[in-house]
Amino acid sequence: MSLALSDGLRDALSAWLDHERALKAAAKNTIEAYQRDVAGWLSFLAHHQGGSFGLAQIGRLTISDMRAWMAQERGRGVAPRSLARSLSSVKGFTRWLAEREGFDATAILSTRAPKYQRKLPRPLTAQAARNMIDTVELQHGEPWVAARDAAVVTLLYGCGLRISEALSLTGADQPIGEVLRIRGKGGKERIVPVLPAARRAVADYVRHCPFDLSDDTPLFRGKRGGPLNARLISKVTEAARLQLGLPATVTPHAMRHSFATHLLNAGGDLRAIQELLGHASLSTTQAYTAVDTARLLDVYANAHPRAKGI
Repeated sequence: MSLALSDGLRDALSAWLDHERALKAAAKNTIEAYQRDVAGWLSFLAHHQGGSFGLAQIGRLTISDMRAWMAQERGRGVAPRSLARSLSSVKGFTRWLAEREGFDATAILSTRAPKYQRKLPRPLTAQAARNMIDTVELQHGEPWVAARDAAVVTLLYGCGLRISEALSLTGADQPIGEVLRIRGKGGKERIVPVLPAARRAVADYVRHCPFDLSDDTPLFRGKRGGPLNARLISKVTEAARLQLGLPATVTPHAMRHSFATHLLNAGGDLRAIQELLGHASLSTTQAYTAVDTARLLDVYANAHPRAKGI
């Protein structure tokens, strides 16, 4: 952070980050992103104001000041999506600070984020997802490694896990039961059901694995016995999708996208899917499952009493 910032402002930023970490259970990566975003904004303001910049100056900022910061960021090549994220961090910090210090933060909070086109995920078809799992298992000649890779990808598609969540499982989680207790982003815990196919895939891997899978050790291992690196699953997924002629968007995370979309298409409730995915916001789930107007109208037609002629 710039040396032109006052100690009070440095302390305020630190206190806000502690607040987000403790009360909102924000993940480590999220906290680091918040710190970069807000510190960058404050450093710009210190130079923009041409002198020492402290708590008192925050409440005097104008729309013009905010536009100047955003113009600088765009001039540095910051993409609209990234700038929108930074602005969200700035607003979160300012909202908290305004409540604490009692000043009017309207100029900052009313600043509009730049428009950007959301990149909706591209889920696989149900058949393509099955083909991916089968093909992943054929990528390695060593049986236990092949079984391991298939088990991980099956968990991504069968349970909607993030790759980090699948790789955080330990020996204590096996044998896999009908449900898994998953600790996701921000330390939030959720219960996800496990399909028989996923339980069988993990059990097959455990039978073949040459390492001791005791309670406090990682369930999925690398070839030398250490924790499995997520990059290896990305590489085996890439090899499988190339063999199947699937697009580059088919990644381990696309298996989670597909889990959510296929549940929705089968009539699953959007809020229930939100819980299964561990999303804090329903809007995130909507984007994740590529909800479109046709799907929403279909739900309406089947659920609304007036639509049924009642």
